Parts: sequence; C-alpha cells; structure tokens
Amino acid sequence: MIHSSIFWQNHFKKNSSIQRVNWNIASAITEHEKNEIVRSLKAWQLGETSDGSHLLAAAKKYSKSVNEPEYPAAIQLFIKEEQKHGNNLGRYIDLIGEQRIKKDWGDTLFRKVRYFNTSMELWTISVIIVESAAQIFYQALKDATKCPLLKSICDDILIDEAHHIKFQNERLYKIFERKSFYNKAFSIGWYGILFFVTIHAVWFGHSRAFKAGGIVKREFMKRMYYKFFNSLKFTHSDFSITSISELAPS
Repeated sequence: MIHSSIFWQNHFKKNSSIQRVNWNIASAITEHEKNEIVRSLKAWQLGETSDGSHLLAAAKKYSKSVNEPEYPAAIQLFIKEEQKHGNNLGRYIDLIGEQRIKKDWGDTLFRKVRYFNTSMELWTISVIIVESAAQIFYQALKDATKCPLLKSICDDILIDEAHHIKFQNERLYKIFERKSFYNKAFSIGWYGILFFVTIHAVWFGHSRAFKAGGIVKREFMKRMYYKFFNSLKFTHSDFSITSISELAPS
C-alpha cells in the first residue's frame, strides 16, 4: 500500500509521543564492550544529529513540482525523529563517561555530498541505503553488549528505522511512477554505483563494531543486497487498485 504524506505526518506525530527508552535503567557496559563499539557509536550519533536543512530544501522544491504541499511537513517530522536518535545516543555517550565527537570522516563525506544534492530522487535512494545499513548496525550494536539501556535505545531506533525505510520506499515508488522505462533503467544503474560505494564505506568505517555484534563482512554485504533489491522491487510493485490511506499506522 502507498500512503499519503498526511498519513506519514500522523505516524510521526503519534510515534513522537511514545517513550520506549527507560532512562531509569543504569548503563552496564563493560570496558571490553565499550572498546569494541565506542568509536562507531560516536560516529553514528554524530550522523543522527544533522539539522536536515538541505533535505528539507530539496523536499520543498520537489513538492512544488509534483503538487504535494503536505510532503515537506512529513520530511520535517522524519528529520525530527532522526534527531531523537542522535539525542538518545548522545545522552548514552555522556552517561558512560565518553566525549561526543564533532567530526568524523564518514559523516563529513556524506554531508558534503548532501550539501550539493538538490534532487529528491538522489536524497531518497541515499537515505534508503543509509537507513538499511543503520538497521544492520544498530542490531549489531545491540548484540555486541549486555547493557540493557543501550539495548533499549537500539530497540527504539530499530522500530523507527523500519518505518523510515517504508516511508522512503513509498516516495521512491512515486518518483519512479513518473519515469519512462529508459529513465528507470538509467536510474537503477546509478543507484547500483551509489549503493556499492556506500556499503563499502560503511563497512570500512565500522567493521569492528559489526564484528562485535556477530556480523562479518560477507553477512553484512548479503543483508545489504537483500534490503537494496527489496527496495528496487518495491518501486516496480503494482498498487494501481490500492487506495491511499490517511490513517496512522498501527
């Protein structure tokens, strides 16, 4: 089913009222666990703190071209939910006596690419790839430690990320609906290049944390390919007889 922007606004508003992380739980991470994951934890925390201004600008430009004025508000709520993840991770980093970082090579690289990107299509596929990697990372992070507080934070993020990918997959479907056959084929080719570069950059930067959570390179690549091709498959689904829902998701 393909949902409207109003549907997603309702979802993000409803989800923002749900508190899944119990901050009364004491952090209980060991020094060994911390050493395995802390560098990647700090880097992902930084990545989750973007103000999203460039994404929002692209969404506003795109919404005018497709006459969908409700879309930027949905994007703004999506950004706010990502920032919640950054705030929770930052709070955890503070609790375990670590310093947050202000710069990371991976985050700097992705931010520079985003700053020059005004295409909603490229934004959407980029977010799908990164969010897919995030699902695997936060599951690995959860499995790499016995700390109940960090596990709770990861569970909250994983629940949100599943909806985020659905949100972006639906947008990519709508973008593909307006393309000709040849433009679709051209786009998929570029998607593949972006996907290949991104997943190798993610693995290069965070392999230690992935391995700590039981994810070796072969498994990471396998899961990423599965998620990526599921997204591409979704863009070619037939929703012609399905009505657009305005209700908040369960």
